[in-house]
Amino acid sequence: MEVLPKIPKSWNLETKPHKFCPGCGHGLILKALGQVIDELGIQDRVVFGCDIGCSLLSWDFFNVDSVQTHHGRTTPVMVGIKRANPELIVVAYMGDGGGYAIGSQHLVNAATRDDKITVLLVNNTNYAMTGGQMAPTTMPGQKTETTPYGRDVLEAGYPMMGPEMVSAISQDGAYVARGSVARFRKLKEYIKKALENQIAGRGFSFVEALSTCPTNWRTNAEQTWAFLENEMTKQYPPGELKTPTGKEG
Repeated sequence: MEVLPKIPKSWNLETKPHKFCPGCGHGLILKALGQVIDELGIQDRVVFGCDIGCSLLSWDFFNVDSVQTHHGRTTPVMVGIKRANPELIVVAYMGDGGGYAIGSQHLVNAATRDDKITVLLVNNTNYAMTGGQMAPTTMPGQKTETTPYGRDVLEAGYPMMGPEMVSAISQDGAYVARGSVARFRKLKEYIKKALENQIAGRGFSFVEALSTCPTNWRTNAEQTWAFLENEMTKQYPPGELKTPTGKEG
């Protein structure tokens, strides 16, 4: 008996299989998002915005209204759409470069203003699409194309702790979490809570997803999973950092 995989109804089937590299975590994150959209019954209200970088390969991933923005500008574009039509449910999807480097000012201000949007940021510790250079999330000692001897924090500084920052500057109605593709159900739970927070109109919602990049990490399957599970979680502990308190939409 043939068993077919259960594909989210909100996916655009004409664009599958997806365009991401084998072993990349983007597909799992977008699967979780698709399942959440289905479960919440919001497909007709969702607007999906994606950044430049590997995340741009998701521009036609869903059967929802979608927009692909300039690098680092996904957050303000989605803020504008949300303000123009507050009934829409908007998702800003980006990598660590788009959110923590060129787009960091937009992330900071959206969180501070308490914009009622959901930001989903993928952390794979490097600039993956352009060859694996050091990114804001590259860990101390990690080797990349531009840190062949490992990231030296005395020269290059420390990695960005995004959810910790957003948790510190956001308002009481915000939801902030960090998940991992290694814990799919928990990651999906965080994404669902983030979208529910936006639907309720409580405040800014932010989920960082720890992801894999075997192409640029130059790792096999076992090494890839070990790096994600054993190394990344030491620097970036998964969990909920902030939940809405005393505020209803």
